[in-house]
Amino acid sequence: MKLLRSWIAGLPAYLWSGWGAVASLLMLMAAWEAVAAMYGPLVLPDPRSAFATLHALLASGAAWPELEATARRALAGFALSVLAGSVLGLAAGVSMTASAMSRPIVTVLMGTPPIAWLVLAMLWFGASDGTPVFTVFVASFPVVFVGALQGTRTLDNQLRTMAESFRLPRRMMFFDVYLPHVVSYLFPAWIAALGMSWKVVVMAELLSTQDGVGAALAVSRSQLDTAATMAWISAVVGLLLAVEYLLLEPVKREVERWREPHAASEAGP
Repeated sequence: MKLLRSWIAGLPAYLWSGWGAVASLLMLMAAWEAVAAMYGPLVLPDPRSAFATLHALLASGAAWPELEATARRALAGFALSVLAGSVLGLAAGVSMTASAMSRPIVTVLMGTPPIAWLVLAMLWFGASDGTPVFTVFVASFPVVFVGALQGTRTLDNQLRTMAESFRLPRRMMFFDVYLPHVVSYLFPAWIAALGMSWKVVVMAELLSTQDGVGAALAVSRSQLDTAATMAWISAVVGLLLAVEYLLLEPVKREVERWREPHAASEAGP
């Protein structure tokens, strides 16, 4: 409850500090507008046409079931990859043998393109939710695993030895020594895995399901409706940005508050 109150209290300042991200999005919109003016609406509609189409889809209610299906599958695969990748990565980081044994497996998983896993998933799960969820999981898992592994392996031994020599309580050792360091590696891995989840789930839906944003993109492609295509892409990107910047990033800032006193002490009076 205390963490939730602190997160809500700091949300306005956090949103205000995001002017840089807003500026980059506006620059992207300007580039989009310029390319649309250069090539015409058949190749690329302007942002106003795409957002008007998206508004019409949302107002009619046609977009909500597709967005819900895509979000459910992406977040399910992402949650599984975070859980399995974090736990197994932390466990492998503790043991040098486990770390060495897991490295070639992770290399294989990262080197195999998601489309190959998608084909296998279609054979195993058919046109069900299992296909996109599995594809998202297997594509995101190695990213989280490597982040957890590196966070565990790079812990400063001198800092750990000093904490043990002062006989810090186990709770303090975990929350003040181990957790801040590991989280500084885990959160970037989680955010990278989240972005990959949305990209992979749309690709999987495009080829394997009858609903979701990917399936809607397949329909708009067959109808040569570029405005609807850009509307669906904008909706997916908007959901991704909302999850990352309104959920994960504020939590990351709250967890990494341990850096502030250190930074203040370095700055001096």
